[in-house]
Amino acid sequence: MAHLRSRHRLALAVPVVLSLTASLGFLPGVATATPLSTPAVTTADGPNLSYVVNTTTDHRTIASVKKAIAAAGGSVVIAYEQIGVIVVHSANPDFGTRIRTVRGVQSAGATRTSPLKAAGTTDEGAAQVLSAAEAAKVAKSADAGQEPLEADQWDLRAIGADKAATINPGSKKVTVAVIDVGVDDTHPDIAPNFSASQSANCVGGKPDTTYGSWRPVDADHYHGTHVAGEIAAARNGVGVAGVAPGVKVSGITVAEPDSTQLFYPESVVCAFVFAADHGVEITNNSYYVDPWLYNCVDDPDQKAIVDAVNRAQLYAQHKGTLNVAAAGNSNDDLDSNALTDASSPDDSTATTRTVDPHKCYDIPTQLPGVVTVSSTGVKGAKSYFSSYGKGVIDVAAPGGDRYQIPDTPSGNGRILSTLPNNTYGFLQGTSMATPHVAGVAALLKSEYPWASPAQLQLLLKAEADNPGCPAEPYDGNGDGVVDATCVGGKHVNGFYGSGIVNALRAVK
Repeated sequence: MAHLRSRHRLALAVPVVLSLTASLGFLPGVATATPLSTPAVTTADGPNLSYVVNTTTDHRTIASVKKAIAAAGGSVVIAYEQIGVIVVHSANPDFGTRIRTVRGVQSAGATRTSPLKAAGTTDEGAAQVLSAAEAAKVAKSADAGQEPLEADQWDLRAIGADKAATINPGSKKVTVAVIDVGVDDTHPDIAPNFSASQSANCVGGKPDTTYGSWRPVDADHYHGTHVAGEIAAARNGVGVAGVAPGVKVSGITVAEPDSTQLFYPESVVCAFVFAADHGVEITNNSYYVDPWLYNCVDDPDQKAIVDAVNRAQLYAQHKGTLNVAAAGNSNDDLDSNALTDASSPDDSTATTRTVDPHKCYDIPTQLPGVVTVSSTGVKGAKSYFSSYGKGVIDVAAPGGDRYQIPDTPSGNGRILSTLPNNTYGFLQGTSMATPHVAGVAALLKSEYPWASPAQLQLLLKAEADNPGCPAEPYDGNGDGVVDATCVGGKHVNGFYGSGIVNALRAVK
């Protein structure tokens, strides 16, 4: 369950706190009340929730706010002082209301609507595991120099990644961090390129770098391993190949370990900061931040979530990290005036509401400077599930489409990649399109190591191929009903942004 999007990068000279407010078009009001340092701590008589408290980055203010947090019945989990975000747990039902009145607090709110237990991904449908017999059949179709299962990887050929690998497979000096449900670094296609020193478990908002902490808790948490293989599966005579088989890949786990696999804001904040502080060049974000599909800034809790995650991703950008995110699988027009959100909040009881995506943000995909990715199938057409929107989508990439059937041994229009426990399988979704873009960005960073995140985004757009809006009305699933309308021209439009990325052009 997940979504995402993008905007322009801000100048490095602008302080993180100020650039955050300017970039989103709203300014959190700074309360003028005195810090809550004298009242007694409120008795815990409500559900224990997690909060983000956003303040300025000076030490005095942060110290004062920490005292106020304790006085209001909260406990600090971790303070990211470099961006002014404090992760807090509190069972005081009035904690959010009280802390928002504290001097120096710019926004604060609960990051979930259900109690803490002792995110949703942007894939469409369950994984289709490739059996040993099916793998053997595919391997018989492999050409000389191909990986055993590469004949089923129509997506590599669609963007010239197979040819690009013979020119420049990518540099070991470039790392793409997969912010996801965990990455199985023991997989033989991932192990050669895995960077343990840039990996962690950020669930709960505080990084755990214990060796192996980044691995999925079970085989059902397969999403991150699939994404990692799409980016950097090694060309080693085993299984599949990645778009950038020479770069490094790391795993930063942010999904809850239970069956919900929810991506809460405090975990995502931790991931962006960790990636930035550990020299990651690119992050892949194939999810939306739970529990709200769209975060409306007229709600104090949702506003605080937008504020906190944006501070973290801007911090990463300012340290040289390009963030790439999925546009989502709702077939939503992200440039429309109104959308229906029937899934939020997804951690308790969802209600149907109408939102304006210009005021209610799908994060991190709609945050400034993030590269927003839509999905295409083997025919180069928009995938039937992919969200879109002129001025929102930056680029497109193969993410699969079961209605667009390739001429491959398996005849499967989804994307084949790695799964935990040394297996392989097919998935489709903007989750699968995003790692193709992250992989091409890694190739560009290998070619142009001096390029900033903003320059990398421009290079991604410059090398892309834009098919333009379709001549006929768009009917993605072939049922005779028009499913979406493409707005724009040959150079930039709502379906493909600046176009479908091209790995071969990137290395040339």
